[in-house]
Amino acid sequence: MPSCDVALVEPEKAYICRNRTGTVIMETRAKKDQVLKNLATLILEQEAAIISANEQDLKAYDGADESMYDRLKVSPVKVKAMADACLETAAMEDPVGKSLYEFSHPNGMQVVNQTVPFGKILIIYESRPDVTIEAAATAFKAGNKIWLKGGKEALHTNTLLAELWHSALETEGVDTGYVNYLNLDRAATQKLIKDNPYRFDLIIPRGGERLIAFVREHSNIPVIVSGRGNNFLYVGASADYDMALSIIKNGKSRISVCNALDKVLIDRGWPELEDKLQHLSSALSEAGLEVIADQDGWAGRHDALQPVPEAMWYEEFLSHRIVLKVVDSMEQGITLTNQYSGGHSATIVTEDAAQARAFMEEVDCAAVYHNASTRFTDGGQLGMGAEIAISTQKLHARGPISVGQLVSNKWMVYGNGQIR
Repeated sequence: MPSCDVALVEPEKAYICRNRTGTVIMETRAKKDQVLKNLATLILEQEAAIISANEQDLKAYDGADESMYDRLKVSPVKVKAMADACLETAAMEDPVGKSLYEFSHPNGMQVVNQTVPFGKILIIYESRPDVTIEAAATAFKAGNKIWLKGGKEALHTNTLLAELWHSALETEGVDTGYVNYLNLDRAATQKLIKDNPYRFDLIIPRGGERLIAFVREHSNIPVIVSGRGNNFLYVGASADYDMALSIIKNGKSRISVCNALDKVLIDRGWPELEDKLQHLSSALSEAGLEVIADQDGWAGRHDALQPVPEAMWYEEFLSHRIVLKVVDSMEQGITLTNQYSGGHSATIVTEDAAQARAFMEEVDCAAVYHNASTRFTDGGQLGMGAEIAISTQKLHARGPISVGQLVSNKWMVYGNGQIR
């Protein structure tokens, strides 16, 4: 579709695209929502076929990386989650055509700043087939066209899900070009993002640091960085032990996700520190975690004690490993978090509300928590519905990227011959 100005028409929620060739009616909100509802129905109806396709991908995968296998595997629970994501997205307010600012100029011009779709979005992601549904759902609801470049390890599952997308679009007479699946090798992907033949407006590399570095090296397309976690938790001197243990264990309840917990910093002023450290380390080991206790600052003796190399502090584990370290103060905890974390999520466990507020204000992460798990950094858990990614940068948006963040804005100025 040619570049155009978009105006919202109430109450049908239709969009009028005005360009040099005339006026074209874009998809109404009702039609977009019906596509998403159709897709949800198809996903549930095709559960057996989706799981069968996924089994082909699982058999082809060598299974060496447990976290990769977890992201790749599709269960009946994940199938339902994909369908639910479509329905939740359909129920959300349409983000396009919203007035952000209005001004009546003294010369009579009417000035409106309103939301418009980004246009064309490319997302490159690894292993997770549910991204094929959620990413496209958020992009489509916001009026964008999306190109999905999934990993080769999920090809059978992704191909089937893309076919379901096209069926849902065709049923409503909507252009299937809104959702495009790309099966490309690394060389072809590099050429795609370098030459940009589709004139993408935005690219989202959703995965590890190698993928993000690859995109940044070979493309000048605006990027939203998503993927790296390496999340920190600080235990304050007034923290409740049982609460701290529960939140830490929950932070490692799934090792394959970017909101998993990797580093735990414990205040030296925590009462009965040595006993609590021993109990905490033992409880985490019994939960199946590999506990690495940094010997720097730990006064007692424990089998897990070892020096933690600096490179490990930067590392997102995506494994059962977790690091414990005693720190002298909250200020030291904040410094370490800001130095080494991925800027994704951090949490403080404390009964001191003032301390919690200071920690949350000073830690430089997209999401900060007081007495809650980092596992809540998720669009659905934060009331945003399906998400396309979780941004760890500050522009264009930060944290979960959902329907409301997949728009840009445009100044619409209405006059009757005014000149300056």
